Amino acid sequence: MKKTFYLLMILFLANACMKPNEKGTFGHDLHFLNTNKKTIVLKNNNDKCQLVVIPDYQGRVMTSTSNGLNGKSYGWINYDLIASQKFEEQINVFGGEDRFWLGPEGGQYSIFFEKGDEFTMENWSTPKSIDTEPFSLVENTETSAVFNKDIQLTNYQEYEFSINIRREVSLLDEAQIKKNLKLDFDDEMLFVGFQSENTMTNTGPSAWTKANGLLSIWILGMFTPSENTTVIIPYKDSLKLNTDYFGEIDPDRLKINEKTILFKGDGKYRCKIGVPFQNALPIFGSYDSENNVLTLVEYSTTEVTSYVNSLWKHQDDPYEGDVINSYNDGPLETGKQMGPFYELESSSAAKELEQGDSIQHVHKTYHFEGAYESLNSIAKQTLNIDLDEIKF
Repeated sequence: MKKTFYLLMILFLANACMKPNEKGTFGHDLHFLNTNKKTIVLKNNNDKCQLVVIPDYQGRVMTSTSNGLNGKSYGWINYDLIASQKFEEQINVFGGEDRFWLGPEGGQYSIFFEKGDEFTMENWSTPKSIDTEPFSLVENTETSAVFNKDIQLTNYQEYEFSINIRREVSLLDEAQIKKNLKLDFDDEMLFVGFQSENTMTNTGPSAWTKANGLLSIWILGMFTPSENTTVIIPYKDSLKLNTDYFGEIDPDRLKINEKTILFKGDGKYRCKIGVPFQNALPIFGSYDSENNVLTLVEYSTTEVTSYVNSLWKHQDDPYEGDVINSYNDGPLETGKQMGPFYELESSSAAKELEQGDSIQHVHKTYHFEGAYESLNSIAKQTLNIDLDEIKF
């Protein structure tokens, strides 16, 4: 009788240990991704800080956590598309907190439209090299992974680019996070930080010039929305905000204060904003008051002031584009929706490159969970805002 009892107990405990983590946790998402793709997991801080990278998705950071397997999963993941093991024709919205793209998306130097096509959704298509083609893993440690990819692209002017991409994803430790952000936080704070260092090299036979079209490194982070998520973008000088991407934005979704832009990230209405280089500060983020998560994005800057313009039209100023973008997903005219998710995006400058020359862009993402007062202190120091000021 005792043997039967102990056997049943062992089976019960084994089943309990094998029980998948709840949806919304990092453990759940890690199990799902491991089931469907080859993954790389980076860890530190006694495994409390972790992130998942997928080589097949261009070395993309899919999601991260600040509290181990049972902690929140911060990245938005398209479970249905990944599980289908199929590719869509125009774009594959797999999700992920840090995905590698190149710009410009629209305009006369676009790499998303073919020569002569109208700039409409029907004609738009993501280059396969930054959508479905894998990046090669060349180095991997406990806290970093390095990827490489040779790319051939043709723009709207039919100029052909030969490119090498080197991408290094690194998990940051507590000391690095505090140093980068020039702040301190208590031992009760949950945190995770990581960066992607992206280098683009001209490997073609000729120099890249403005007359033929230039490229920018474009990093996009996709996050799970909530009814109470607000994107926060501090700015400088007299603001010239770009809201022309997908039509007018209602004032109940966009507020411009004296020092900050507030933009609703609820994943219910398709709209996008952009901040040009003359107004951009090197940090922005979002606050989810429903889940008490503060997210920060920090990115590298240069003295170059040319940025590609990704608006879907022929442009008078193709090199006066945005440095920072935020996109809120919502239903298309057909009623279909890619997400829901919202995005925090940064772009490199667009530089004329001689053969063999490179441009680099570093994009850093941080998440914090803790007491409201502690999160508010971080927001004041980094985003120049009191969270009590967020009202829609």
